[in-house]
Amino acid sequence: MTQAVWPEGVLPTEQVGSLPRPARLQRTVLDAEIGVVSQAELREEQELAVKDTIERLTQTGSPIVSDGEQRRQSFASYPLASDSVEEGPVFAVFADGHHRVVPSLARAPFRFHSWAADDVRAARQYTELPLKQAVISPSMLSLMVPETGLDGYSRGEFLGDVVEGCAEDIRRCFRAGAIRVSIDFTEGRLALRRDLRAPWAGPQALAGFIDLLNRVLDRLSDTERSAVGVHTCPGNDNDSAHSADVDYAELIPELFQIEAGYFLVQAASEQEPDRVARLVGRELTSLRGAGRAAPRVLIGVTNPTNPKLETAEGVRDQLLRAARFIPAELLGSTDDCGFSPYLIDDKPRHGSPDFARDVAFAKIAARVRGTELASSELAGSGS
Repeated sequence: MTQAVWPEGVLPTEQVGSLPRPARLQRTVLDAEIGVVSQAELREEQELAVKDTIERLTQTGSPIVSDGEQRRQSFASYPLASDSVEEGPVFAVFADGHHRVVPSLARAPFRFHSWAADDVRAARQYTELPLKQAVISPSMLSLMVPETGLDGYSRGEFLGDVVEGCAEDIRRCFRAGAIRVSIDFTEGRLALRRDLRAPWAGPQALAGFIDLLNRVLDRLSDTERSAVGVHTCPGNDNDSAHSADVDYAELIPELFQIEAGYFLVQAASEQEPDRVARLVGRELTSLRGAGRAAPRVLIGVTNPTNPKLETAEGVRDQLLRAARFIPAELLGSTDDCGFSPYLIDDKPRHGSPDFARDVAFAKIAARVRGTELASSELAGSGS
């Protein structure tokens, strides 16, 4: 792998993962499912979307890019073969009333059938810039099999296979040339939401999730682990969230029990973004006080669920306020969430997926420029 280097004296900035897919690509996916277009036509449309994504990310000035998950049906489904899963229970009920389900394993054993590294290799042909890759969490995959196991396949055996698969998924990304890898952990905050419609959720679930993540991270080398981030947010699907009502004060202390190299923490869409920085800063101080290394934290400075554009100056100001609580050498910026974790996404608050796509690149450009402005001011102040 290429070792991740946090730039000296510069606040790092990177996206979480997904970007809205063009409406044409969404239609092509649906047409391919019913046989109206061929798989070759679908692959051609996906390639066009990937190429456009990387070109437009480059134009924003992003120092690190990805393919925006243009080839994926969702952040959670890429490892799964369609004939190995079936529709399972509710994963999350969103604030607008719609829901998403968890795929359930139809037969044992669990195995990865495709790898995130495939996206890294395919993206490399379009850019020389550093690449990052988002990957599924072991905790999300853990919801695919009930506590009782599956037809002689015990829960323990299943979780062991999940951990090994997730660790190999990350290692392959680094071998393919990714400089950083982030684990999507949207279920972390959701686990603390007391909602009977999502039967898996509850505070007891979070401890198990953290244990699984640490089991995966423990299988990586120190160099690999330093370049692995964990992303938390209250969800983003059809411009709606699933757990924004859960107080971050419940999650943040638990989050930093995960032994990752860095974290990506949603903040811009919170009612009090500065409170997030204050909570994070308090935990980083506690870690240092306990003799543990404090990780880098990339704070969310753009809100993907809202079409209103952030300004570079607004991003700068949020980061400067965050730097009152988080040491500048541990601070960076990101977007609150992936812009479109599921492929089929109407983006109702934006009016269309294509407009949402334009908005996303504009928001990213503001994040990049605002982070540069904040870096300059912090460097000038000696922070």
